[in-house]
Amino acid sequence: MNKVILMGRLTRDPEVRYTQTNNTLVSSFSLAVNRRFVRQGEERQADFVNIVAWSKLGEFCSKYFKKGQQVGVIGRIQTRTWDDDQGTKHYVTEVVAEEAYFADSKRDGETGNTSFENTFGTTTPGSMGADFEVSSSDDDLPF
Repeated sequence: MNKVILMGRLTRDPEVRYTQTNNTLVSSFSLAVNRRFVRQGEERQADFVNIVAWSKLGEFCSKYFKKGQQVGVIGRIQTRTWDDDQGTKHYVTEVVAEEAYFADSKRDGETGNTSFENTFGTTTPGSMGADFEVSSSDDDLPF
């Protein structure tokens, strides 16, 4: 199974290009993904992962993702090689995105319909709507 789930911040705005053969949109960007553990006395380290999104997902990423934004990406790892004009062989490992999500909370003062919250009407972080109530009694637990 080849499945990758990442959450990180965009290191640059997505770049868009089109394939020469059938003019398919390809969006590429890089995520800075923090490592889970920090060694004592050291700063947190991050891995920089190249992401490629095709067609409609690539269009979505190029339109709504911006440098510094925190996003989640689900996809698969892919490696490829090519020879440049001088005959040097190049290797690259990247994640081919199959799903992409906003992971940032809405920033203060942000307006317009470019955010996920405005476009799709999601609830605010931590709220489940007016009909949801949290009980602190252990008697209500089903186990």
